[in-house]
Amino acid sequence: MYSRGVRKLNVMANNFKTIKYGRQYNLALWVYAAMFYFFLYGPLLMLVFLSFNKSEIVGFPFEGFSIKWYHVVFESPELIRALANSIGVGVLSAVIATTLALSLSMAFRHDFWGKSLVLYLILVPIIIPGIIGGIVLLIFFGFSEIRPSLWTTVLVAHVNWVLPFAFLTLYPRLHGFDRALEEAAMDLGAKPWVIFSRIVFPLIRPGIIATALFSFSLSFDEFVRTIFVTGFQRTIPVQFWGLIVDELAPQLPAMAVIIILISILTSLIGFIYMRRKVN
Repeated sequence: MYSRGVRKLNVMANNFKTIKYGRQYNLALWVYAAMFYFFLYGPLLMLVFLSFNKSEIVGFPFEGFSIKWYHVVFESPELIRALANSIGVGVLSAVIATTLALSLSMAFRHDFWGKSLVLYLILVPIIIPGIIGGIVLLIFFGFSEIRPSLWTTVLVAHVNWVLPFAFLTLYPRLHGFDRALEEAAMDLGAKPWVIFSRIVFPLIRPGIIATALFSFSLSFDEFVRTIFVTGFQRTIPVQFWGLIVDELAPQLPAMAVIIILISILTSLIGFIYMRRKVN
């Protein structure tokens, strides 16, 4: 009886220690997670907070709540022009990159000579650092005697950067597509274009829309490669950089919040389309 009671006490003590250490472990995980998210999102929240500071200086102290810097952003012709440039290049880059990614994804469903080499070439822009990519493009356009401009050098740089991501986003959709539907349509005498337009495209349309929105978001935010090949027409990240270097303008936090909101909105819509089920 005595030994049995001792064993029960030992078991209870071990269980208590397990519960105690388990609680400490869970508490440590919660503290780590809180610190991780604080360092991740704290600067963004601080940026939003400072965008409403009516002070003429970027930073603290907080002198009062005001939305005047948002008015300054939307009343500045240069900033509106830069924002329009970013949206225009982003839309065109997204359309071109998504079209190319769709064509490449369709081709990669078949075996052909040099398939691995083509895949590596597609992925090169995301493998090399952005600064190196910008220098390579600058040298290429210089030897080609192509003058820097928004709709030539910048557009090519953005498509070059966005295409690998568009391909990696869209290819799994086509790779997982049931080809038995295409084969059945071919047996019934349907032509390839009819099969694509009436069977393949409707089923992968959410993926195409998500890819286009994701591509737009990447192009809209692109700065490193753009700064090397831009001309007199600036995109919003380049304009943002100019304001930082020249004067550290007080409307910078408001500009940053607008850029972040546009990027988050397009990415969120793209994610929703990516998760969408086709009935």
